[in-house]
Amino acid sequence: MLTSILSCSKPSEEIVINHPKEVRSTPNILFVIADDQSFPHCSAYGNSFVKTPAFDYIASQGCLFQNAYVTSPGSSPSRASILSGMYPWQIKEAGTHCSYFPKDIVCYTDILTANGYNVGYTGKGWAPGDCKERGVNPAGKAFNKKKLTPPYSGISNIDYVENFKLFYQDSDKKQPFCFWVGFNEPHRGFERDSWQKENKSLSIVSVPGFLPNHDVVKGDLLDYSVEIEYQDAQLQKIIDFLKEKGLFDNTLIIVTADNGMAFPNAKATCYDAGVHVPLAICWGDKIKRKNTSEIVSSVDFAPTMLDAAGINRSSYGHMSGKSMLPFLMENKEQKREAVYFGRERHSSSRYANLGYPIRSLRKGNYLYIRNFHPERWPAGDPTPLDKNNNLAKAHSGYFDIDGSPTKQFFINNRENGDGVQYFIRTVGFRPYEELYNIENDPCCLDNCIEKPEYKGVLSELRGRLDQLLYQTNDVRVTSEKGDSIWESYPRIDSIRNFPPYE
Repeated sequence: MLTSILSCSKPSEEIVINHPKEVRSTPNILFVIADDQSFPHCSAYGNSFVKTPAFDYIASQGCLFQNAYVTSPGSSPSRASILSGMYPWQIKEAGTHCSYFPKDIVCYTDILTANGYNVGYTGKGWAPGDCKERGVNPAGKAFNKKKLTPPYSGISNIDYVENFKLFYQDSDKKQPFCFWVGFNEPHRGFERDSWQKENKSLSIVSVPGFLPNHDVVKGDLLDYSVEIEYQDAQLQKIIDFLKEKGLFDNTLIIVTADNGMAFPNAKATCYDAGVHVPLAICWGDKIKRKNTSEIVSSVDFAPTMLDAAGINRSSYGHMSGKSMLPFLMENKEQKREAVYFGRERHSSSRYANLGYPIRSLRKGNYLYIRNFHPERWPAGDPTPLDKNNNLAKAHSGYFDIDGSPTKQFFINNRENGDGVQYFIRTVGFRPYEELYNIENDPCCLDNCIEKPEYKGVLSELRGRLDQLLYQTNDVRVTSEKGDSIWESYPRIDSIRNFPPYE
C-alpha cells in the first residue's frame, strides 16, 4: 500500500542529497514542537523575559538556528507540512486550517513505520482537524493517558513525560523510535497574571514594535513566558530520561514551534513574528556545534529525519523539502536561498467562511507578501451576527486573532492616541503586495512596496515566488478555479455567521 501511494506522488523539485560519508548507527528521533511560539522567545537567543535552559542545552549540544521558518502561520497546515515534507498548497485539505487530512498524503511517520521504527506521539499531534480516515493521527499512535494537575489553568493536563516513558516501555527495544512531543503550550488561553505567582516583573519585558508598550501587553507576554518555561521544564525531564536510559547520544532531537505567538500581527499572519520560530537540533557528537544564520524551512524536517534514518531518497522523492544533514554534519552549505510560506482560511472569521489567502517568501533581508484578496478584512470581519441573526457588539470579530488581553486592549484603544495606528495596522485592509526589509524593520512596520529603490528586489522576489508556486503546482496560481478549490475545503468545526458584503 505504501509503495502504491508513493508511486502516485511526484517530486516538486530536483534535489541532490549528499549523504555524510561516515558510517552511523540508526538513530532514535525525538521531535519536540511548541504550540504558538515565536522567535526569539528562548533564552538562547538572549531574550530578556523567557528562561529556557532545556532548549538552550539542546542548542549548546548541536546547532542553534537564527533563521528558521515554518511554511504556514497556523497549526493545522504547518504541522501537516512538517509531517508530509510538502508545502501546504500541495496537500489539499490538510493545507488549510481545521479540515481533513487526506489518507493518500504520505508522511515521514508512515515511511519510518514501514521501515521498522516504533512511532508515537503525546500532546498535540496533527490538529485541529479530522484524520479519522487514516486510522491514526499522522504523528503516530497517541500516548495521552497519563495526566497531571497543571500549575495554571491555561496549561494542559497531559503528562508529556510519563506518556513518553509509557511509549518507550511499550516499544520494541530492538527497533529505533520516532516520537513526537506536541506541547499544547504556549497556546491560548493563559491563566491571567500567572506571571505574578512566578515572581516575574514587568520591567524585564521587551515588547516588539508591532505591539503597544503597555503594562497590559507586558503582563500578557509574561503569562505567555510562563507557559514556555513550563514546557521547557518538561523537555528537561525528557532529556534526563534519555540520558538515564543511555539514549541521548544516539537520538536526533529537533526542538521548534508550529507557528508564531498568539498575539496581533503574529500568529495567522505572514509577518516575521507569525512564521519565524525557534529551532535547535542535536544528535550526540554527530552534529557540528554552531550558531547559524543559515535560513531553513520546516519543510526540510521530514527529509532530514528520513535521511538520518538511512532511508533511501526514492522513498520520499515526492517531498519538497531537502535534508539538512550535510549542513548539520559536514558543515556543507545549505544552499537554500529562500523560504516560502502561506495561508488560506484560518478560523471562521468572514462572511461565507471565506479565507484570507497569502503566499510569501523570505530571501536575504527581505520579506515579500502577496495578499490575493486585499478587499477582505485580513484579521477577519469586524462584527459577527449573534444567534438571533442580529449584529453583535461592534468590533467583537477579528477572529483570526486569538482572544486575549492584548487583543482587547487594541479594540478598547482603537480611537485613543497611539492606539489608532496599532489598531488600523492590525485589522485594516492591506495592499495586494507588501515588502519589508527585515534587517532594518523586523517588526514589519514600513511597507517598501512603492519605494523606487526596491524596484529590483521586488521584481526578483515576485519572480521567485511565482516560480516556486508553479513548480509546486499551487492551484491558487495554476488554475482558474483555484479560489473555489481552496474555499471548497470544509472546516471541521463551528462556522460563525457574518453580514454579507455589500
